[in-house]
Amino acid sequence: MKELPRTLITSRSGRRGFELDPGTLNDRSDVVAFLRTRRSAEPAAIAPPGPDDDQLGIILECASRTPDHGKLEPWRFIVIRGGARERFADFLLERWKALNPGREPDRSVQHDLVRRAPVVVIVVARVAEHPKIPVWEQRLSVGACCMNLLAAATAMEFAAQWRSGWLAEDPEVYRLLGLRDGETIAGVIFIGSRDPSAPPQEDRRRPFWRDLTTFWQPED
Repeated sequence: MKELPRTLITSRSGRRGFELDPGTLNDRSDVVAFLRTRRSAEPAAIAPPGPDDDQLGIILECASRTPDHGKLEPWRFIVIRGGARERFADFLLERWKALNPGREPDRSVQHDLVRRAPVVVIVVARVAEHPKIPVWEQRLSVGACCMNLLAAATAMEFAAQWRSGWLAEDPEVYRLLGLRDGETIAGVIFIGSRDPSAPPQEDRRRPFWRDLTTFWQPED
């Protein structure tokens, strides 16, 4: 296997890994090259424009083509764009202030990112007890859906980031978005284009697959 250009690094906790050279990131020359070099956009680098209707449809189609034991489709999407972003951002800021009296808002509120990203996709998990398919397996399917969505947007040359944070657990956010009983937010995917004024993208530490892999052999 050909090694990609990289820099070896060790985390503060002592875990070894590597960062790919910036010029190799998000190589779209073929599917495997892309998967080996995929890198999410930094939130501050996401800006207009975002995907149009046809492009968004393709992204969500890819997201839905995920492993799904029993064909339960334990996810759904809520798309926030246009003027709805401002309304949602205003709500997030006011709700965060109510939950954190006396604190100055910071980037964890995510209201600024909602305003800046042209398209926000909320991935809703709608898992339920099933006689054959456990809840944990359904949740894995929802996570795979989020990953497909993120990868598809990035492969289509958009800047995308998968986030969660406080808003993914807040009951008032759930009420505003119309989540039903038993539904939860699995991911908030922000999609736009890379801001031309943003610094060049850099990788973050990645693990060596060999450090995480064993090859089982039966005992004699």
